[in-house]
Amino acid sequence: MSGPYLCPGCKTNRTRFNVIEQIPKGVKLDPQSGDVVEEFSNDNLEVFHMPYQGSQYRVQCGACGLIDNEETFQARARSSQNPFLS
Repeated sequence: MSGPYLCPGCKTNRTRFNVIEQIPKGVKLDPQSGDVVEEFSNDNLEVFHMPYQGSQYRVQCGACGLIDNEETFQARARSSQNPFLS
């Protein structure tokens, strides 16, 4: 988290945000019951289990509730600083 944010949804909030840390947990489910059969870490994934490749953080606007990648909020803040890009 570095740099200012601006909500790309409501386009007014620059100060109130919820930062959501994503902690992936790989699981294998029973196909009939949906119960967790096995849990994996990124160090012991099975051959056909891809590791999580998403963002570490998501951001929620504290005003309108929009949830998106941190980069989206940062990019909106950068573009609002340049009046020719808005």
